[in-house]
Order: sequence, then C-alpha cells, then structure tokens
Amino acid sequence: MLGAASGIAQATARLYAAEGAVIGLAGRNSERLGSIANDLTARGASRVEIFEMDLVTADPVPALASMIAKLGGADHVVLAYGVLGDQALAEKDLAAAQSILDVNFRSAAGWSLAVANVLESQGRGSLVVLGSVAGDRGRRSNYVYGAAKAGLAVLVQGIDHRFRGRGPRAVIVKPGPTDTAMTAGMAKGGPLWATPEAVAAVVRKAADSGGPVVYAPARWRLIMAIIRAIPAAIFNKMNF
Repeated sequence: MLGAASGIAQATARLYAAEGAVIGLAGRNSERLGSIANDLTARGASRVEIFEMDLVTADPVPALASMIAKLGGADHVVLAYGVLGDQALAEKDLAAAQSILDVNFRSAAGWSLAVANVLESQGRGSLVVLGSVAGDRGRRSNYVYGAAKAGLAVLVQGIDHRFRGRGPRAVIVKPGPTDTAMTAGMAKGGPLWATPEAVAAVVRKAADSGGPVVYAPARWRLIMAIIRAIPAAIFNKMNF
C-alpha cells in the first residue's frame, strides 16, 4: 500500500487483512503506520510490514526492490497517496502548482513505472492507482490537481496496454468526492459523496478483474460522460 495512511488505503488494507494477506504499508509517519498495522493484524492479516519513507522524494526502484524483498513478493500494489492542494494559490504561485503536480503526477508516475517493470518481469500481479474524476475535464475549481490526475490516468492506461497478453494488469480507479482527510475542508453530504469503504470495495475488486478504467462508485462513469459532453459555451458558464 503506497500512501497507506490515506482513508481509502486503510479501508482497502482491511479488506486484504480479512483475507489473511501479507501487507506492506509505505508512508511518512511510522507511528501512524504502526497503529494501522496493529489494526490490520487484529483483522486477520498474516503479517504486516512498515516502510517509512517520503514517497514523493524516494527513489522508487531501490525502495520498491527492498520492500518486495522483505515481503517475499508482490501480487498487488495499490498507489493511494495524493494531495488536493490550493487551486487559488497554485494559480498565483508556481511553486505551489509544482508541488501539486509533483505529488499527484511526477512521483506517482515514477512509482507506477517502477511497479510495472517488476510486474512485467514476474509475469503476474496488479497495479491499482487512485486517480480522480477531476481528471476527466478541467474545471476552474481544481484544474491543476485535475491535470495531474488526467496525466496519471493516461499513464496507467498505457501501462495496462503494454501488459496485454503478458500476465499483469494495471487499473486506474477514479473516485468521485469521498469523505476522507483530503476533503476535510469541503461541505459534505448528498448522493454524490462516497465513503472510503465504498471506494475500497471497488479498488479491491479492480485488483482482480475489470477494465483499465474504473469509476468509484460506478455511477460516476455516466456522470462524467455527461459532463464531458457539455458544450464548452455552456460548461464555461457553470460555477463549479
């Protein structure tokens, strides 16, 4: 679990724990990861290993090799970290914009490519990456974040295409608004909001089957198809 302290990652890890899986937790806060590890062990995980690192600055190739060696292999890799950032600040401060892009695309792309090489060499396994519906169309409220997620989605789809006929698979999961720490400052409620548990169920299923692009919950596929189809002249007048 890359970005194991995120709400969706924790909910997903609990599903794996219930299956008795060996789980690796990668993130920056070892104390927080230790608490999560204890919870997963209590829920049935056969073994939980902690890997303290800053995923944005770490070199994915040696870090991944070290983690896999300690775990004894890798069947599924879930990349679940990201940052929403401040769109208004990013429009005025290039460093703030670059930070959003570094976390959500540059570093995530590096980890995805490193994982792809490992899975391809072993001829099996799944890479599941958390994207966002924000990447389906640029909106004034979060287009820097959305651009990073759009690029990541294309990368993961390309990795899955590369994998075809070779055994492994890659999936980009696109959640809609989800009640996690990332969205703590937003007004929540209503039918469009999902729980981390609901998204986790989609992530876990996507690791085993389905296409390279999965929406979470599934209704977002239709919602985003409609949003993408809105003519620009109308879309540009919408305040969201």
